[in-house]
Amino acid sequence: MCGKYILAQAAKAEKAMGIRRNRWEYSLSYRVLPSEPVPVVVNEEGERSAQLMRWGLVPYWAHGVPLKASTINATVERMESAPSYRDAWRRAQRCLFVMAGFYEPHVNEDGSRDPFFVHLNDREVFGVAGLWDRSRRDDGTLLTSCTLITLPANRLLAEIHNEKQRMPAVLAAEDEDAWLGTDPAAALAALRPYPDELMVGYRVSRRVNSPRLPNDASLIEPVSEGQISLDMG
Repeated sequence: MCGKYILAQAAKAEKAMGIRRNRWEYSLSYRVLPSEPVPVVVNEEGERSAQLMRWGLVPYWAHGVPLKASTINATVERMESAPSYRDAWRRAQRCLFVMAGFYEPHVNEDGSRDPFFVHLNDREVFGVAGLWDRSRRDDGTLLTSCTLITLPANRLLAEIHNEKQRMPAVLAAEDEDAWLGTDPAAALAALRPYPDELMVGYRVSRRVNSPRLPNDASLIEPVSEGQISLDMG
């Protein structure tokens, strides 16, 4: 499960994602958390549009009330059938989460956990496949929200996220339009584990797990003490 990630500066993200409609206004963050408004890309009349949505999908039928079960991640195996996500999938309400990196937990031999920071070595800003929905509250206001798709892990993420062995559905740049489009077969074909040789992961401080501590670049500084060696042979 991806439960935290980082953002790039908004203007840089807009350029990298080819935004043609709207603009993002958000603060640079090294610790984006569930339920926060997050920048996503949607397809509006054939053009990429910048939107802010709540991270944690609230289905249209929930009357704007977040579900008790977590909906920040939707597995690729269940996104077409799970009640929380299937309608968004059928209506082609697909989006791109915009990231500069993300965190995953690693379970050590003694049972303790350490966060790892993962980013790409071929792109600074990248898109992760997601679904979105819009739900009307009882007072008539609308809540727009989203969930990111997870896949079985590639070799690198299987070593890092060794308990769940899952990873976010990071999309190749050439697959982003297929995911945002209306063809479900093409969108499904875009969902494949990102090549591990194009990803970098390293241990960071457990301070990233405390929302009370400063949200700054120190959160992604590598921690050398106790660094594990990932067996990629």
